Amino acid sequence: MTNDLLGRHRAVLPDWLALYYEEPLEITHGEGRHVWDAHGNRYLDFFGGILTTMTAHALPEVTKAVSEQAGRIIHSSTLYLNRPMVELAERVAQLSGIPDARVFFTTSGTEANDTALLLATTYRRSNTILAMRNSYHGRSFSSVGITGNRGWSPTSLSPLQTLYVHGGMRTRGPYAHLGDDDFTAACVDDLVDLLGHTRPPAALIAEPIQGVGGFTSPPDGLYAAFREVLHERGVLWIADEVQTGWGRTGEHFWGWQAHGRNGPPDIMTFAKGIGNGMSIGGVVARSEIMNCLDSNSISTFGGTQITMAAGLANLNYLLEHDLQGNARRVGGMLIERLRAAAAQVPAVREVRGRGLMIGIEITKPGTDEADPQAAAAVLEAAREGGLLIGKGGGHNTSALRVAPPLSLNVAEAEEGAAIFENALRSIQ
Repeated sequence: MTNDLLGRHRAVLPDWLALYYEEPLEITHGEGRHVWDAHGNRYLDFFGGILTTMTAHALPEVTKAVSEQAGRIIHSSTLYLNRPMVELAERVAQLSGIPDARVFFTTSGTEANDTALLLATTYRRSNTILAMRNSYHGRSFSSVGITGNRGWSPTSLSPLQTLYVHGGMRTRGPYAHLGDDDFTAACVDDLVDLLGHTRPPAALIAEPIQGVGGFTSPPDGLYAAFREVLHERGVLWIADEVQTGWGRTGEHFWGWQAHGRNGPPDIMTFAKGIGNGMSIGGVVARSEIMNCLDSNSISTFGGTQITMAAGLANLNYLLEHDLQGNARRVGGMLIERLRAAAAQVPAVREVRGRGLMIGIEITKPGTDEADPQAAAAVLEAAREGGLLIGKGGGHNTSALRVAPPLSLNVAEAEEGAAIFENALRSIQ
């Protein structure tokens, strides 16, 4: 059955549409933190559809909200007043920390970042964008143009002039040998030097923790230090919270808050987890930035009643059950468990992350050289053991990504860590 579906997939879908595993998996249903494949095998899900299933599979509160809304109306476009969209926008604006915030809903993180770039370049009258090396911001023409990860950037053509800044990867690059304070100072000096050689940019866009890049991050406070330099020149800060938002990091509700001593970003993008699998993305910005466009616009599918109903139910569940606190507690235990397991495996260069957003970097033992074959072998072994994880990293890194639903409990964390430990040992 699966082989037949794989053949049909290859016959009609693009060659560049990535599939995990030597024998790709068809997931047929899920419940809680588990999913089942077409052969009836059960897996503990530590990747959540690329961090989209944020609370749990088949969460009754979300399922009920979607079903009830579908019985009324599914979609009408933004040409009409939409109560669920207004209600979710009010909640997101308040939670964002951005003063006098306006919210625009999209269908994905890619589209959200597109919108943020449109706003920033229009507001600043500049098509120059600062982005981070090893970054990923989406698959559209403009978001590919600012992506600093070669493996996910299929073209160098772009409507934007993109300049890449040091700092997103703490343990690699020319400043990796420095302590945190000196690392930050060196990156700031590099930014100042870069700005001296170019026309004023529109914005810096940065993931507080790089997602596709392998869950890498700078020292806390780096982007706050960057913002001091940028603010003096009127350059905007766009925080890409597509993967870090909604409490996943445990310590903060938003990733930018680890860099927030100078206040919130000018623009923030979000997506993935808020819909718990439904297609929701969005942009939050100060009103004068959001309202800078001087022509009409709509969103046909952004903010549909059914996705907004799901987002409201999911957000309510997240807050009422303190899933941020759970990510901090269970995630802290899980990362320590993974570090203990990795300490016995020479191929593991680093276990990093915070909350339920953990990266395990795989290299050839005794070197800093990436080993994508070993990483792929761990991915396969974990699946064989009943655990689904993700992978990532730039052209010179190989990382495995662990990002379970935020309702993960201690027993499931222990079970997943044990499977992962066995998978790591299999490559020795």
